[in-house]
Amino acid sequence: MRQEAIDLQQDAVSALIELTVTQDEITFKAPTGSGKTYMMAEMMNRILSVDKNVIFLVSTLSKGDLATQNYEKFQEYSAKGNFLELKPYLISSQIAGEERLFVPTDYNVYLLPRDLYKKGGRLMQGAMEGFLHNMTGGKITGGLDKKVYLIKDECHIATNNLDNLSEKFFTKTYNFSATPKLSRGQHPDVEIKNDDAVNAKLIKDIELIDDQDIKVAGAIEKFEEVKTEYRNLLGLNPCLIIQISNKDKADEEIAEIKKELAKAEHTDLKWMLIVNDEKQCDTNDTFKAKKLPVSKWKDYAKENSSTIDIIIFKMVITEGWDIPRACMLFQMRDSKSKQLDEQVMGRVRRNPRLLDFESLSEDAQKLAMTAWIWGIVPEDLRKSFGVKLWQDSEIITDEIKIKTTRLKPLTKKASFSLATFLKKQSVVSAPSSIFTLWRDFVKAENSVREMGEKYAINYTKWREFVENIEAVANESGQYVNDYEKSMEVVKDEKGQDLEVSFASTSHYTDNGNYMNIGDWVWKRNDGKDKFSFDSEAEREWTEILKDLAKDDVVVGDGRVGKRVEVGKKNPKAGAVDLFGEKEPELLETKQVYLWGKNYVANSPIKFEYYLGTLHSSYPDFVMKDSFDRVHIFEVKSVNISSSMVGGFDNNIYKTKLEELKKAYKQASKLTEQIFYLPILRDDSWRIFQYVAGCEKTLTKDEFINFCK
Repeated sequence: MRQEAIDLQQDAVSALIELTVTQDEITFKAPTGSGKTYMMAEMMNRILSVDKNVIFLVSTLSKGDLATQNYEKFQEYSAKGNFLELKPYLISSQIAGEERLFVPTDYNVYLLPRDLYKKGGRLMQGAMEGFLHNMTGGKITGGLDKKVYLIKDECHIATNNLDNLSEKFFTKTYNFSATPKLSRGQHPDVEIKNDDAVNAKLIKDIELIDDQDIKVAGAIEKFEEVKTEYRNLLGLNPCLIIQISNKDKADEEIAEIKKELAKAEHTDLKWMLIVNDEKQCDTNDTFKAKKLPVSKWKDYAKENSSTIDIIIFKMVITEGWDIPRACMLFQMRDSKSKQLDEQVMGRVRRNPRLLDFESLSEDAQKLAMTAWIWGIVPEDLRKSFGVKLWQDSEIITDEIKIKTTRLKPLTKKASFSLATFLKKQSVVSAPSSIFTLWRDFVKAENSVREMGEKYAINYTKWREFVENIEAVANESGQYVNDYEKSMEVVKDEKGQDLEVSFASTSHYTDNGNYMNIGDWVWKRNDGKDKFSFDSEAEREWTEILKDLAKDDVVVGDGRVGKRVEVGKKNPKAGAVDLFGEKEPELLETKQVYLWGKNYVANSPIKFEYYLGTLHSSYPDFVMKDSFDRVHIFEVKSVNISSSMVGGFDNNIYKTKLEELKKAYKQASKLTEQIFYLPILRDDSWRIFQYVAGCEKTLTKDEFINFCK
């Protein structure tokens, strides 16, 4: 699993825990497929490890068996040694006759299918309130004096009956969803954004096919094209999900799909129709699916080894059904629900090779990270705008060449031998259990685990390594964090310094903070000049660079920012016309300045730094000036909170800034590029500049004068 994905999840959990101290209700928004259940377990485990007096009540949808699925996941995590504090219990009404429903009190995580606690249900007959009284009541009344933290999984679904108990019993409430309900005040306090999850390879990027004329036949044809590649490159059987209408049109749509699948070119495809009425479910997989009870069809279909190519469904596959091998979604129904669209879309966005993604070839990685979707325009994409470099982008990328840096692992240290290091460690007097060792191993960062995997040729070696994994991790951290020793310029296959540039295409999400720019490296796909930026600080820095790029100077080509002429290549270039004139190289020429936003999507412009684990910094802007100097900017603000946690006074945020300073200082020495950390506080800029390994602090005017 990529370190960026681990970091994204861990940062989110840390933010949730930090807010737990100061807030009684917290909303967490994360795209479907980004590991919401795992992060929930991590959060609970961390809290329970320091406060044994807390219990969690996890309210989940009963439809789709989400409660059971979460319960099984929590048990699986605990069995693997990941979250040993969790003691889960699935609340069920499966008791005989008139026997009173009883919920035991010796667990700390209770999974409640939401539909069990509804009007007329067995839990409403005093069982739930009795349980909560037992848990929260004082010892004088025979209670356990516990604090109950409520987690609303898929919080966009109403929980009126539970909400009525909040003031009386629940100390904290956490709202978890990919689509929190803003109308009910569920504004995200912590959020993993779609672009961040895609960039970390947690979820697939979307190839949206919005051609209204494409019928289901087009989707099936596209699936046939992808199927062989998926099997060869990823070792998985892919899956196409087709969503049909609920009522009047359903039969007509099913008939259309079956007619297409009956064609000779598609007879190799195995399909399954899953609807609420088991009698209406159908499949042509007589070898496997037909031999299973219909209730088991969904379990079989989601397996990576399943032979089902196409799943046709109405409303039964929304929340809580994981099928990572699904890579295509065709929506025949006309949905009016944004929440439903987002949930259904999430079924095809999970990374099917998340845990070993880095072992895949470049083509396999691209395939694993692509989801084809017809008919749904997700909320994020409604606000997403595609951008591309100006025509003949090679002119821009040839001019802007950037060297990036990475941090070498401890094993690259010439004087280090893992075997020698382990022999020097003290003998363990009380050996740990295999479960404790496994927990310590899986919690270690990637580079440390990789050392263990290479060293452990047998169980004895593995145990020796893990018994000393803390010492190895400390040694690794000290080395990697010493940038003068661990940082290096990224090399190409020939051992030469690798030079990268802007990606030829990218996209951004409209976050407001607008600026009109028509002459930098980017051009919007729709031709408009209005661009959006992530924060007010970014927008203000954009204004500075925009003005600076055009500012007159005495030397150079008359501008601070270097300009190039771009345009479409002339297919007749060099030919002589009827009047003896040579055809120009370019058509529709335009002068643009060599500066632009480093949009993260597809960007290779990144620099590694160490903050407990490896992190990647994607600078916000890059500029080349008329003196051919490359300027790289990471803009920060101490006026507003960071994307995850607190503001400038937050220790995590301050520590990150200090680490970026160290990393950029060394990177400036190795790459001969100029790095900046412009920090906006109130209405003034404090700009940390790094040139050839030296740090200076500049004002805005001093920065402008330096560029001139």
